[in-house]
Amino acid sequence: MNEVIKSGLENSMSYDAYRDLVKQLAEDNSTTGLAKTKVLVDYTKLNDRRMKRWDKTIKISEEAQRKILDFNQSITWLIITESWCGDAAHVMPALNKIAELNNKINIRIVLRDENLELIDAFLTNGGRAIAKVIMIDDETGDVINTYGPRPSEATAIVNAYKAEHGKLTSEFKEDLQRWYNSNKGQNIIDDITKMLCEFQPSICL
Repeated sequence: MNEVIKSGLENSMSYDAYRDLVKQLAEDNSTTGLAKTKVLVDYTKLNDRRMKRWDKTIKISEEAQRKILDFNQSITWLIITESWCGDAAHVMPALNKIAELNNKINIRIVLRDENLELIDAFLTNGGRAIAKVIMIDDETGDVINTYGPRPSEATAIVNAYKAEHGKLTSEFKEDLQRWYNSNKGQNIIDDITKMLCEFQPSICL
């Protein structure tokens, strides 16, 4: 296994531990990351509420559940994130819901700014975008795929807006949050289920 990934796994935490961390940071008016600005503190508080809501409300269809339950190869999802990241607050609860269905899927979480060598090995268009999921085959230690920082539909929306306007505005970011709220994690579930099918095609026959 790549030494950088191995080090990341050794420094990682569970989803429950991460949720406890974000909750505590929100209560303490703090945030993860190198910059402890008021803006990032406010985002951490908002994300704690978002994740709490999604942890309770995300639903997985019976068809997707069947595929997830049939998946029988041990994999680890090493997620790189920070408490202030808006996309991560929507993506991570959906990933956890999937992993809760199948004990062959193990979620581990690291903070980006404490693991720069790791995120720099998995840049998105040259940037340290999060949440970034590194999918690892537990048997071989190989990276079988990556995911993030956004689900496929949100990525297409963002890319189209950037192509037309050059950068993302605060108004667009609000629209993106509304998209997440209306989609209810379903695009993430669809994306991940397809990835599981690519790794083990028999679950989708």
